Amino acid sequence: MIRLAVSPVSASSSRVIYDALKGCGIGLMSALPETWLVHLIRMADEDPEMILVRLAKEEEGVGISAGAHLAGVKSAMLMQNHGFLASINGIVSCAQLYRIPLLMLISYRGEFGERDPWQTEGGGVTEDLLRALRIPFVFLESQDHVSRRIHKAQTLAHSANKPVALLLCRDLMWEES
Repeated sequence: MIRLAVSPVSASSSRVIYDALKGCGIGLMSALPETWLVHLIRMADEDPEMILVRLAKEEEGVGISAGAHLAGVKSAMLMQNHGFLASINGIVSCAQLYRIPLLMLISYRGEFGERDPWQTEGGGVTEDLLRALRIPFVFLESQDHVSRRIHKAQTLAHSANKPVALLLCRDLMWEES
């Protein structure tokens, strides 16, 4: 008998996030495969109204979002903490330098409750790096505020022409068994 593993990633929270992104007019998402983002990526892939760009490395998402912005398409980058770390050059030398709105959804791995030791270092520096780069950020830890915070983040990214980050927390993304 073959048993399929049930993913502990919250499908309902992912749906709330996806619907909020679409509600803000997001028409393009870029991403690499990542455990916490699996449902969001699938939803984007299955949605004929959404363009999903699969990346080879996260920094490519900055250029994809910049091009989308210049074409009049709102976009979102989906990544993990380590993907954010790998994207800093593109964020600074493209999005910040040329004042490109950049909505980043970052799976906030490495916070309290993290079981994977390889995730802890990236999670430990994410907030400090966001502050050092003067990138406004907010935590998404409950479905109750997801839609409102995503809308506010998208509004700020476009009114200020700058990167903003939404940190997807364990309490939102993970269903503990």
